[in-house]
Amino acid sequence: MESWLDPIFDAAAMRAADAWAIAGQGVPSLELMEAAGAALAEAAADAAGRGPIRVVCGKGNNGGDGLVAARRLAAAGHEVETLLVWPASELSGDAAANLGRLERARVREVSPGEARGALEGSGAAVDAIFGTGFEGAPRAPAIEAIEALNECPAPTIAADIPTGVDASTGEAEGVAVQALTTVAFHAAKMGHWIAPGKELSGRLVVAPIGIPPGAPGEPSAGVITDAVVDLPARRRGSSTKFSSGQVLVVGASRGLTGAVCLAASAAARAGAGYVTVAVPSDLEPIFEIKLTEVMSRGFAGASGRLASADADAISGAAERAAAVVLGPGAGRDEDTQTLLRELARDLPAPLLIDADGLNAHAERIDDIQARGAPTVLTPHEGELGRLLGRASEEISGRRLQSAREAAERSGAVVVLKGDDTLIATGDRVAIARGGAPALATAGTGDVLSGTIGALLARGLGAFEAACAGVHAHQRAGRAAAAKVGAAESVVAGDVIESLAEGLG
Repeated sequence: MESWLDPIFDAAAMRAADAWAIAGQGVPSLELMEAAGAALAEAAADAAGRGPIRVVCGKGNNGGDGLVAARRLAAAGHEVETLLVWPASELSGDAAANLGRLERARVREVSPGEARGALEGSGAAVDAIFGTGFEGAPRAPAIEAIEALNECPAPTIAADIPTGVDASTGEAEGVAVQALTTVAFHAAKMGHWIAPGKELSGRLVVAPIGIPPGAPGEPSAGVITDAVVDLPARRRGSSTKFSSGQVLVVGASRGLTGAVCLAASAAARAGAGYVTVAVPSDLEPIFEIKLTEVMSRGFAGASGRLASADADAISGAAERAAAVVLGPGAGRDEDTQTLLRELARDLPAPLLIDADGLNAHAERIDDIQARGAPTVLTPHEGELGRLLGRASEEISGRRLQSAREAAERSGAVVVLKGDDTLIATGDRVAIARGGAPALATAGTGDVLSGTIGALLARGLGAFEAACAGVHAHQRAGRAAAAKVGAAESVVAGDVIESLAEGLG
């Protein structure tokens, strides 16, 4: 895995690490559970207000972690009650062993109808129902316990991952626990970083539990670190505007000129030495006025939009481009969409397709496979839904699966935008750290397109350019909010002005 990615694991990789530690390294499974429960107890004690700490336990190893936490909290002097969602007789293995170590007066079996009442007055609640092995949708009696935890006003601390979240995908098919804090054992999981699991996990704490270094199992993905911005080559004394990377931005239609302006300005600020916009000729004066540092080329195939008749001329304009950004503000005229598909197929330069360039490929994503040059797609959930012929709600519920499918079908690097922006290829996934609410405003997607386009032009591969661009874009969003004073007051132009900090 790339050195600029922090590795994260799926459920299978964690099972392999556990099994290796126990069978291969001789670490007793009860010791691993003891360490996990100790970390969970510490987090629960830190979060607890007035009232008893109630630990809601399932019957598997996750429940065993909760039982250890309950014992340790009691030993530290906290008022603790353990609520068993299943009868004590159904616990087995290490969970049963730890039930035997806990004072039985602190243990209570709760029926589905009792869960809500049992949590009243809690100072904190611990979710230890299901762990990383969970898949699918919860069933009774877990459903009632999950709902009771979500209705309880006390802070909820999740053991390893919130119950109801798939640790390998972040999906939540049914009801899931909303945690204030999640204590991840040994390593972060995919489900902690991918929505909706990311939001449900709350604050993430990774706790070592005694698995020795060198555990087998390949990381399933990585979280992008600041080291990624060191990838692009820096300008030297011998650099010229041409060797620094030439970007062509193709798009614009009447009423949608701002998208091209933002993408082109971002490309220039992100280090492209030469930026040109290919736009309808009758709109060209707008760009001549607004874009001081950017060249413009007008094409007269139609009024107020680009036309399929412009294809050869735009291809000629792209001959010297080191990267092309295709689609911002191009509009949805049928003839323009034909042009965008033709250019996407034929342009030999590395290509980023966004906005109406994506809409031109609605339910035709497989056509992009025919390209012979590196390609990056930057859809939000609605655009990816149109590419795959699905509702955006289906994409939001299965973000990882959808991004991977789109990458495999298109042969492109797919950037599925969001706070947990996913960058997927056929065999790799990177996840953005997020935490940049200032980017939730119109035009910031165009800024991202221009930024990635510049990094492609500066010589990065498609996956590397996408990851570096996403990370720099989010850092710029945070920097812009700090300058302006509030995330809600940031506009896309502020993000462009902060790209130097994002890339620095």
